[in-house]
Amino acid sequence: MRFGIDEAGKGPVLGSMFAAAVRCDPAVLPAAVGDSKGIPEERRERLAEQIWSVATVGVAEIPPARIDDPETDMNTLTVIAHAEALEAVATDGLAGVADAGDTNAVRFEQRVRDRIDADIDLTAKHQADEDEPLVGAASIVAKTAREAHVDALAAKYGPIGSGYPSDPTTREFLEGYVTDHGDLPDCARRTWATCEDVLAASQQSSLDSF
Repeated sequence: MRFGIDEAGKGPVLGSMFAAAVRCDPAVLPAAVGDSKGIPEERRERLAEQIWSVATVGVAEIPPARIDDPETDMNTLTVIAHAEALEAVATDGLAGVADAGDTNAVRFEQRVRDRIDADIDLTAKHQADEDEPLVGAASIVAKTAREAHVDALAAKYGPIGSGYPSDPTTREFLEGYVTDHGDLPDCARRTWATCEDVLAASQQSSLDSF
């Protein structure tokens, strides 16, 4: 019995970041689990259902309000997300791997371990989702949780795209929302440069209209 941890949604300008921890015997995982980014969405959803059925799973959500808190940063929040997900599955003596959310993998694993009450053996590795099946499984669960979250936001706001700054639909949504409401939606990460640019452009447009 081992565990794996990964997160999804670290870079979007809209919505929450999610982390997932998966604990089970790797032999019971569905075949071909791996980095969620390389798996089509429909297959990810099927794999996530199978993973939930054979493993103990913990999921943590870091919403935009926590991301925008000036007292923290994304590296720290990634540590927190991993630790909150891991707390749901951690037991004394358990060993596993996290996908390192820091350029210094050893520092990342120590920061996560320091937040866990259980006595665990944690190793952090870069790109662990590609060669550690349990981390790949965690990647799939986290990505699926993120996608369900984006779908819920789209049901509330209309088309929002993927939520990433490079997505034209996401940018159009933010620009249109600010034009209509004079401010950003609650789902936006206000401290992201994209949001600051959209607000600045709207304010300049208002000044130019005088």
